[in-house]
Amino acid sequence: MDWVAIEEQYSSGVYAKRGISIVRGSGATLTDDHGKVYIDCVGGQGTANIGHAHPRWQKALSEQAAILLNCPEMFSNDQRGLYMQELMAVAPKGMQRVFFCNSGAEAIEGAIKFARAAGGRSEIIAAKRGFHGRTFGALSATWNKKYREPFEPLVPDFNHITFNDLNDLELISDKTAAVLLEVVQGEGGVYPIDPAYFAAVRNKCDHVGAYLILDEVQTGFGRTGKLFAIQHYPIRVDFLCVAKSIAGGLPMGAILIDEKVGRFNPGMHGSTFGGNPLSCAVARETLKILHEEGLIENAAVLGDELMQALSAISSPLIREVRGQGLIIGMELKQKVAPYIKQLTDLGVLALPAGMTVLRFLPPLVITREQMQQVVAAVQSVLRVD
Repeated sequence: MDWVAIEEQYSSGVYAKRGISIVRGSGATLTDDHGKVYIDCVGGQGTANIGHAHPRWQKALSEQAAILLNCPEMFSNDQRGLYMQELMAVAPKGMQRVFFCNSGAEAIEGAIKFARAAGGRSEIIAAKRGFHGRTFGALSATWNKKYREPFEPLVPDFNHITFNDLNDLELISDKTAAVLLEVVQGEGGVYPIDPAYFAAVRNKCDHVGAYLILDEVQTGFGRTGKLFAIQHYPIRVDFLCVAKSIAGGLPMGAILIDEKVGRFNPGMHGSTFGGNPLSCAVARETLKILHEEGLIENAAVLGDELMQALSAISSPLIREVRGQGLIIGMELKQKVAPYIKQLTDLGVLALPAGMTVLRFLPPLVITREQMQQVVAAVQSVLRVD
């Protein structure tokens, strides 16, 4: 069957297709319907941290599917309760409560609602180049006009400041409910947060009585070489939004809530599928896999090696290589789309981050040999004779 043609016939059209059909995955590789194997540096856009078809994950999924799939949070559940307990035990300092949902955008939406309700203010300040999702609140916090303009007017009382600019914090005031930041701006070009800037935003929020929301949808669950990227910094936040790899690839999201925020009133917010037993069971196993199989350490070690290897490539096309752990961006001096196509032909799948940045998000199970193949492919396509 020509799956590419079938999807072209029936899909909504909102996705830019790459002309290949992926039908199988294993570890850090994907296979298309013609049997060609690719090294996966897309990683399900950050959802595949434990790799594809992990046998322990499969077992946890199968066992829970035979017991109970759904249980709204009006009823308590063993898998949900156990995961809450286990997640809070490894959460960043101060995190005491959690709200479960189904995606990163939902986590951002919920955190915005919680911050407005808890603080009695409406203004949300996010960063230029930031990306937080495509639903209306998350989209209002997202900077790029190509995502925003078709759907305006968006939610009011959203403003933006320059990321990593210490001189652009005046907008944060006693009208601000919360500031929303990423630890590494992924879609915006793979820009890690500057520690001094991070501390200054925290101090300004404390000074004016605003909350600080951290978007770790892409950087959470081992991606940067820590379980959560905030653990690289001596800073506490009030709301921590996670999703993508929280359940090893099954749709799930969460908002971790600092103890100083407290509890919310029943009925204020909710989610039909949030915290369902199936997602919680595989999220529990995902957390164990990350720790017991050394994948967080693998992200730190191999991430450093990949950064060094990519930085060592001699090509006049390269402007800069930056990142943290296994979220790495290579900024070129021209558009990356043709190079992504050439890498695909060589058996490497990569992402763009804006028009000129190649983004690498491999599963944390990637091997050193596979990583070397990625570097060789990048070197080949960027060679200038």
